Amino acid sequence: MTNEKKINIVLAGQGNSGKSAVFNFLTGLHQHIGNWAGKTIEKREGTLFYKGHTIDVLDLPGIYSLATYSVEEVISREHIIHQQPDCVINIADSTNLERNLIFTLQLLELDCPVILVLNMIDLAKKKGITIDTRKLQEILNIPVIPAIASRGSGLTKVIDKVIELKGRKTGNGILTYGKEIENSLEELSLELQDIDLPYPVRWIAIKLLEKDADITRLVQKKRPAVLKKAIELGENLEEIHGHDSSIVIADERSHLASQITREIVKITPHRILSLNDRLDAVTTHKFTGYLVMIVILGGMFLTVFSFGNWLSGWFDTLFKGWHEWWNYNVGTTITAALGWSAIEGVLALVQIALPYILPFYIILYLLEDWGYISRISFLMDNFMHKMGIHGKGCISFIIGLGCNVPGCLSCRIMESKRERFITAVLVTLVPCSAVSVIVFGLVGKYVGLAWAFGLYLFAMIVIFLAGKLSSRFMVGEPVELIMPISDYKTPQLKTIIYQTWDATKEFIFIAAPIVIISGILIQAINLAGWMPAISSFLSPVTVNWLGLPAITGILLIFGILRKELILIMLAAYLGTSEFADVLNPQQMITLAVVSMFYVPCVATISVLWKEYGWKKAMAVCIIEILFAIILAGLVKRILDLVF
Repeated sequence: MTNEKKINIVLAGQGNSGKSAVFNFLTGLHQHIGNWAGKTIEKREGTLFYKGHTIDVLDLPGIYSLATYSVEEVISREHIIHQQPDCVINIADSTNLERNLIFTLQLLELDCPVILVLNMIDLAKKKGITIDTRKLQEILNIPVIPAIASRGSGLTKVIDKVIELKGRKTGNGILTYGKEIENSLEELSLELQDIDLPYPVRWIAIKLLEKDADITRLVQKKRPAVLKKAIELGENLEEIHGHDSSIVIADERSHLASQITREIVKITPHRILSLNDRLDAVTTHKFTGYLVMIVILGGMFLTVFSFGNWLSGWFDTLFKGWHEWWNYNVGTTITAALGWSAIEGVLALVQIALPYILPFYIILYLLEDWGYISRISFLMDNFMHKMGIHGKGCISFIIGLGCNVPGCLSCRIMESKRERFITAVLVTLVPCSAVSVIVFGLVGKYVGLAWAFGLYLFAMIVIFLAGKLSSRFMVGEPVELIMPISDYKTPQLKTIIYQTWDATKEFIFIAAPIVIISGILIQAINLAGWMPAISSFLSPVTVNWLGLPAITGILLIFGILRKELILIMLAAYLGTSEFADVLNPQQMITLAVVSMFYVPCVATISVLWKEYGWKKAMAVCIIEILFAIILAGLVKRILDLVF
């Protein structure tokens, strides 16, 4: 394959612009998911074979600018500048063109080949929006192609244009800002001409006036005099406009996008409210919005738990007798026992995790593709800010109710490192489906459903208080929610299947090795005969403080592997599944409380380790163990007064 037949393109665009739909259409099954080198940000790559060309497609993170406010923004602009792809395909939401054009202008400032794809052109027409694509193409001097990514319409034209433009530049470089800004940029550009820098000169000049930290440090090292000149010019702009120079540049860019939009967009107002407008009015209303949210989320969890219980029960029937078959055919040697522990870990993932995770992801991505998730974030933003994070964090909490592992992984949607970590810590306190087995199978069954739901309410209070505390201890302010509310649209089954598969695959790759290794390790401790000694060692905590049977210490150790094992092994050790015969109500509730809040399962720990480093992961584990023990002991003493 010659180089002429190989093309590298990147997809860039703001959130909810339909970038994922474009990526999935172009790459199909020829895609893989990873992380950017040294980062926890997801990296999606794929390959397209078309008309004798091999086209490598990279999906950049969804961002709203090319500043340095987030890791995603830095990754995107550094990749475009240093890797120099053959073409940047800018996916824009046609229904919000002005906002999307601001990002397009920033791409053009990078002096890279750009093709602008006006996605969701059908929704724009439904809203009475007509876009003069030919005139927009003339203004920007780049190809502009209308498309409907959800149906694949227009995307073949995009790839044809990519092949046609290979090796050629787009953009005319004549997009200009106000007179004062252009004069400042010209002066700075002259000063920067003979400096060896890996960026376009005009772009560096713009970034210096925007007070970009990375570019400022770079120029400071190369030639401090230029930085001094930039500061003087910036102060001059501030004196003229009465604002910080970075705001002046951003405002001028916004003004240019607005001016272009007025020239090319014609809006025919609808006399009758559209279905989208009526839905929006209901789902974002301060009263009906919350009612709809409760109904939708309640229905989601009822579906997930009903389907999950059915599928888990089906797997239980399928796997029944496998252990006996293993013992009969392989034997009961130490090696055989350790081997079965590894197999048991895999079966547990299939039987306990996947039945809940699969339907959860399907419904979650269905709601996201429909456009409802952003409404939840909007409704919950005020409450989440009281916890030190913004509205998008509730999405991670919702996912965490199914499983903490994908819940922690989803914290990547948060903008700052501070908010990602705080949200991940709070997600580990969210009762996952495995904890729900204990809450409903123990407390709900024998003490009463009211007590079981009361534990969930108690967990919400604890999470809220933990959020307030962690936001006080961790320096920084919560980022304001910047999440455009896109129009409702028909969900695309293909996109939902791809997203579900990617998320499930990542969960399996992270969780499976840890569960298998931990299962073998715990079984080895059991075979070595150390369990009774461990139980005795822990009895001051389990018996004296928590008021539980001595065997609970061993159960909690196994619970680190899988929380639901606490209930399963309790029945095995006590010789009965009728827990009311061996535990009183106080003990049941106390055991449920300590199970809910002590160290998360090993799969969750592995995600924390991978995302935030081993020091933070271990700190979270130690703090949560101590917190759960102290809290459960206090709960036990309060319950003694009630029962």
